[in-house]
Amino acid sequence: MKKQAIGNTRLRASALSGEQAEKLACNYLQKRGLKLLERNFRTRRGEIDLIMQHKSCLVFIEVRFRQSADYGSAEESIGPIKCNRLKMAALAYLQQRYQSMDIESRFDAVAIGRGRRQSDYFAINWVQNILL
Repeated sequence: MKKQAIGNTRLRASALSGEQAEKLACNYLQKRGLKLLERNFRTRRGEIDLIMQHKSCLVFIEVRFRQSADYGSAEESIGPIKCNRLKMAALAYLQQRYQSMDIESRFDAVAIGRGRRQSDYFAINWVQNILL
């Protein structure tokens, strides 16, 4: 399955912390039918911000937040090193929580940030299948 942008929502900008952005992303996804299983799963190999269930699929979610797009968008900040850490953390999660590795899963991202013109709004963009 290829990368697919699912949602793009705007909301009025104010001072927003990384933790608040993560809660905002979680609420956004729950309103779209995902069920929260775990938040901030940490291992030596990496961290997963949100682990949710979407129908029968286990979803590992990276939340990226940018106050400013001066140095690139939130989506652009997910590089190969971060992707590798996500994979390793997901493997650790599956080993700890499930007997079988035969579970449908995917990696999504929720990017929250201002546009390049520094508008008064934050955009929320949910992208499915960020790792192909």
